[in-house]
Amino acid sequence: MKQHWLVTCFVNFFIASVMGLLLRLMYVTPVEWINFQFLLHGHSHVAMLGWVYLMLYSLIVHFFLNKEAQQKAVYNRLFWVTQFSVIGMMFRFPVEGYALFSIAFSTLHIFCSYIFCRRIWKDAQPSSLSEEKLLRAALVFMVVSTVGVWCLGPAVGLLGKASAFYQIAIQFFLHFQFNGWFLFAVLALFFNQLKAKIDEKNFQLFYSLLIASTILTLALPVSWYLDNPVFYWINALGVTLQLVAFGVFIKIIKPKFHIFFSTLKRIEKLIYGFALLSLGLKVGIQMVALLPGLDQVSHQIRNFVIGYIHLTMLGIISGFLLGFTLQNKFLNGTNIWVSLGLKIFLAGFVATEMLLFMQGAYLFFGLGEFPMYHQNLFIASIGLPTGLIILIISLFQSAERIKIIARD
Repeated sequence: MKQHWLVTCFVNFFIASVMGLLLRLMYVTPVEWINFQFLLHGHSHVAMLGWVYLMLYSLIVHFFLNKEAQQKAVYNRLFWVTQFSVIGMMFRFPVEGYALFSIAFSTLHIFCSYIFCRRIWKDAQPSSLSEEKLLRAALVFMVVSTVGVWCLGPAVGLLGKASAFYQIAIQFFLHFQFNGWFLFAVLALFFNQLKAKIDEKNFQLFYSLLIASTILTLALPVSWYLDNPVFYWINALGVTLQLVAFGVFIKIIKPKFHIFFSTLKRIEKLIYGFALLSLGLKVGIQMVALLPGLDQVSHQIRNFVIGYIHLTMLGIISGFLLGFTLQNKFLNGTNIWVSLGLKIFLAGFVATEMLLFMQGAYLFFGLGEFPMYHQNLFIASIGLPTGLIILIISLFQSAERIKIIARD
């Protein structure tokens, strides 16, 4: 993988985490010069499109394209045009929210993603049918998710931002980004790293169930804005299919996982274990949310919503991305600073998740606010950018050592 691509992705991740830390600070002390909602838009866009999207871009190019295709100038140019759009969103969203320039940069990113999909669809050469199917499904979900974005303009013009149409369009985009494009791409990369022959019959069952569940579970966010019991039952079916799908997933990887896991270093085992545990928790939370009343409460209590989003983005998606970078020596897991940075990051993530879900439980049971909640959440959140800046410094040090060796 190109070193400057990797560093760029981690710098984006660090900036997104600093934005998140500022958001937490605003609950502790007033920060007059920051608009909370605008900064929140900047934080989410940089995290999703600057960190996850570009990291998946880099890994997909590295693992699913042959050496000749990787050297095509279009991929390097497209990466930097996409990064330009991320920088635009990074600076404009915190200043103006959804306005002319931020929307222009967001639109540029979408068109870049279309070009990326077309090129990867044409150039990718996955080593197995399972990788190919998951990768192509990920690309399809990415394109499908953008339908939600294109609906935002008409929704505002016709019905306004408070309308169900507008809110559902946002949820449509987020759902198929998180549960479609991001998750399927990560699974394609995971099967690539597993490097084991997969039973095609079991894989096809897993794949079909996961596709169906991803589509059906869109009913949950839709139910928040359209009051109809049919959405509960559609979501319940989707969640049940998802549970069965990951049961089949465990069956598929279990015979190969011991060999795969035995080849990993200690820090790699920790990160992969963390990602898989987060995936299990996500499926479990979706099952619990089926209990009567909890489907609506889970949306109304913001702490649960933020905790769940971060579990998906930081726990599952980022966990796997970090695992891939460690396993393939893009990050040097034997470096004491890399290990320290990752452990600080994980500690910060676990602490913030515990606080978010504990506060959510306090509100659910009518107990009010958890003692010193916002102060503790801010302190715990410091671990995220701290861990990431240590990783970035170690990446720069590694790049410098490579230059010195090359000169010698």
